[in-house]
Amino acid sequence: MSTSTDTLARVLGLASLAFGVPQVGAPDRVAEAVGARPGADTRDLTRGVGVRELTAAAGLLLRGSSPTFLWSRVAGDVMDLVLLGRELRRGGPGRGRTIAATAAVVGLGALDLTAARRSTRGGAASGDGLELTAAVTVATSPHEVYDFWRGLERLPAFMEHLQSVEWTGEGRTRWSAKGPLGTSVSWDAELTEDVRGEVIAWRSLPGADVDNRGSVRFTPAPAGRGTEVRVHLSYAVPGGRLGATVARLLGEDPHQSVEDDLRRFKQVIETGEVVRSDGSPEGTVARRHLLQSPAQPA
Repeated sequence: MSTSTDTLARVLGLASLAFGVPQVGAPDRVAEAVGARPGADTRDLTRGVGVRELTAAAGLLLRGSSPTFLWSRVAGDVMDLVLLGRELRRGGPGRGRTIAATAAVVGLGALDLTAARRSTRGGAASGDGLELTAAVTVATSPHEVYDFWRGLERLPAFMEHLQSVEWTGEGRTRWSAKGPLGTSVSWDAELTEDVRGEVIAWRSLPGADVDNRGSVRFTPAPAGRGTEVRVHLSYAVPGGRLGATVARLLGEDPHQSVEDDLRRFKQVIETGEVVRSDGSPEGTVARRHLLQSPAQPA
């Protein structure tokens, strides 16, 4: 990890310490300072936020630029913004202080996100990688399924997390995807295995925002029922195991996402499109499908 990232992490650790001590020791004064309404619930919530800050401070000051504790600060910033947004909607005489506190959290959150992304790019801690596998059977021949997947630029049509895939040269592509907590990540990749009708495999190149590799294997299904498509993905999770846990709490379970992607792929390869509700025509971009209601007959 670079010295600048370690320095920024320690500064953020000191900031967590500076915020956490008064939140735990004088929660009523802190709540008043940010324009929150007084009360037992506010006091307990402020103390809880303070404990979270002190935990992050201990981790960053003792372990330096740990991706886990840096991403925990990013998650904490999101939680703080939600709580401050609730106070803003309530209104009241402390609205001006709440707006100022929100602006401060946004600014500090930008620093947290910068440090977290730098720490992740520098290499996730050992054991923080995530392995995903899923399979689906489609009523199409292995060669037809292979030909579809070989056009990697078509993947965002059914893979919800992908934003774009572009060919940049022989066997090389540029990928862009949604990252944690509303961020975006990108990387260059190269094909590592390419056998028509059997397998396509790729891996990210050095300098990727998230190190990853993947493969798709195509095997004839029993009794001539088409093709079994088996996907295997491996990548460093931003924030390690904590990042994966936060993602699940926000409704972004990686395993479920891959299974959903394959379900949409089955619809595309067999019918030519993802089945959409006539009452919510969100188009063909996979990430928009999450906004739709169940499909119904026209």
